[in-house]
Amino acid sequence: MIKKSNILLCSITLAALLSGCGTTGVQAPVVERHPSSSSAAASDPRDRDPAYYTVKRGDTLLRIALEHGQNYRDLVVWNDLSNPNDIKVDQVLRVLPPNGDTGGAQTSAIVMPPVTEVKPAAPVVPKKTGPRGEKRAYSDATLAELRADGGSGDVKPAPAAAVATAPAAAAAAPAASAPGDEKISWMWPSEGKVIGTFDEGKNKGVDIAGKAGQQVVAAGAGKVMYAGSGIRGYGNLVIVKHSNSLLSAYAHNRSILVKEGQNVNKGQAIAEMGDSDADRVKLHFEIRQQGKPVDPSKFLPNR
Repeated sequence: MIKKSNILLCSITLAALLSGCGTTGVQAPVVERHPSSSSAAASDPRDRDPAYYTVKRGDTLLRIALEHGQNYRDLVVWNDLSNPNDIKVDQVLRVLPPNGDTGGAQTSAIVMPPVTEVKPAAPVVPKKTGPRGEKRAYSDATLAELRADGGSGDVKPAPAAAVATAPAAAAAAPAASAPGDEKISWMWPSEGKVIGTFDEGKNKGVDIAGKAGQQVVAAGAGKVMYAGSGIRGYGNLVIVKHSNSLLSAYAHNRSILVKEGQNVNKGQAIAEMGDSDADRVKLHFEIRQQGKPVDPSKFLPNR
């Protein structure tokens, strides 16, 4: 009897142990997570509209304007900006005219009327000798600030268009270009030996040797978008816009004969060769397409 009782007791104890091992613990509840409404919000539909651009880190208004073939002053008006140097990351800017046209920007080359009268160029202006510490490095931000301030340095407008007599006026077929660029007729901006050729990363244009006071002319018809001497390394500088995507730059001049906003003809005198911010008398000439330096020899005629 005692033996049976012991067996029964062992059986009950074993059953209790097995029951305890088989009990399932309580599991933590599963919470289904949904993305917040803010992170799932759709992006501004204007981001997909070519008439608008979203500002990115490092952008300047001048860079944005050049990349979209516009004058930065137009962007100031279209976006009602009180300070052209104060734009914010993720700010959405209008970069095409608010006229309802998808192709509101002018894409054709700037055509100027023929010159009917030739007058002498303005008298020589002495080379600027102010301290170079006041000059700043060449950048889009610096150029935007200088243009917002009306340019720096002595700029002397010419009384009338003066036409160069020596450079050839034949046009060269440019490389891949935007619509309208092929209509631009180019010529060399000055006579002289080419002493520096285009080398991406080292030389953004070509260098032409010459004599102090030698005429520098517009390589093509266009509008002066900058004339001043506040950019370090370029001396007295003139920048001419020829179309929505093309502009030309003329550096190291002794004097400037045009002013910002002035229309110029192909072959019109815009400056006099000099050595401002240079080690010798020369003209540094650049052509930029969509703001990027390109080889001028792809545009200029052979000579």
